[in-house]
Amino acid sequence: MSIDRFDYPLPDEKIAKYPLQDRDASKLLVYDGDGIRADRFHALADYLPADSLLLFNNTRVIHARLIFKKATGARVEVFCLTPHDPADYVVNFQQRGRCSWNCMIGNARRWKDEALSMEIPMGEEVVELRAEKRGTDGEDTVVAFSWEDGSFSFSELLEAAGKLPIPPYLNRPAEASDEDSYQTVYSRVEGSVAAPTAGLHFTPGLMTRIREKGIQTAEVTLHVGAGTFKPVKSATMEGHDMHTEFISVSRATLEKLRDYPGRLVVVGTTSARTVESLYYIGKKLHASPDLDPERLTVEQWEPYEEQDPIAPRQALQAILHYLDGTGEARLSATTRLMIAPGYRFHFPDALITNFHQPRSTLLLLVSAFVGEEWQTIYRFALANDFRFLSYGDGSLLWKKSK
Repeated sequence: MSIDRFDYPLPDEKIAKYPLQDRDASKLLVYDGDGIRADRFHALADYLPADSLLLFNNTRVIHARLIFKKATGARVEVFCLTPHDPADYVVNFQQRGRCSWNCMIGNARRWKDEALSMEIPMGEEVVELRAEKRGTDGEDTVVAFSWEDGSFSFSELLEAAGKLPIPPYLNRPAEASDEDSYQTVYSRVEGSVAAPTAGLHFTPGLMTRIREKGIQTAEVTLHVGAGTFKPVKSATMEGHDMHTEFISVSRATLEKLRDYPGRLVVVGTTSARTVESLYYIGKKLHASPDLDPERLTVEQWEPYEEQDPIAPRQALQAILHYLDGTGEARLSATTRLMIAPGYRFHFPDALITNFHQPRSTLLLLVSAFVGEEWQTIYRFALANDFRFLSYGDGSLLWKKSK
């Protein structure tokens, strides 16, 4: 399918470079399958049935950009993407002394084979962090980090020395205000290099109003990778290569998804991709209950080659049965799932999301969810001065009926 079908003119002045002072004062576009109306995000609860279950991605953006300065004055940026060794996020962040990450290197021609180092003030102490290249992993450079002071974890060093990786299309450096505004109010689990931006509109007050209406909530974790900023550069969507992202879902959330009788409203494309990935992981476990943990992954085009589908609740039950056998409290897996026109959704009834870049995988997902009506929705948003992209306004989209 030609990616040109998912292009539209987006003037620079429509891109929100900064968030509104009050998160939930942003505009809300509501599409119910028949028509469109505009409101403010603080009224979201008015548009959600009382039997709704809201699914949030609780990931937290890390200070992933480390800027090393060489003796020559040249600056080299090491952008930490995913943990390499140990590969587990939590274990890697807890390392005291050494760890390695898959990274993107900025100004790479300035970094040959020598070790880079920086001094990081940590209270009354100064810790020297060293970085050395250790080959490649696909398109990424593997960077080994080491430091002698074992009283500090890598997470603490990254928090102290790294910079927040705000989206490149904002065309500005990160500012102090982004430390708060580029995190959701429910972010808890460190690991993302980009925020799940649909959640940036939520405030503690809005969360209270949602719960007072009787609406239930649940959380998943998907650590958003840098590929979320990567436009589809190929002529067709089939030529695009999706990046791998880590997902984690607790037993409690799996049980709630399995048993909940109402409507599921996913907050953001990352929550949608996580819950949909659960179906394909569960289907594998339904067929092979003793599946090797390394095979708990969803490939990019796997859904479009599916045969012999099973009920979504069967898939979730298969995951729970697998956790019974392993004794684990959470499912940990990876996904490269690409949701595009032609995809059949298994769980969500509605999607809360921002307005996305032309020719992006995020826009492909929206199109898969609401059909060709995405064009009507985006024309309305452009004509009514909605703000676009990460710090822009939000929408509540009910799934297009077949």
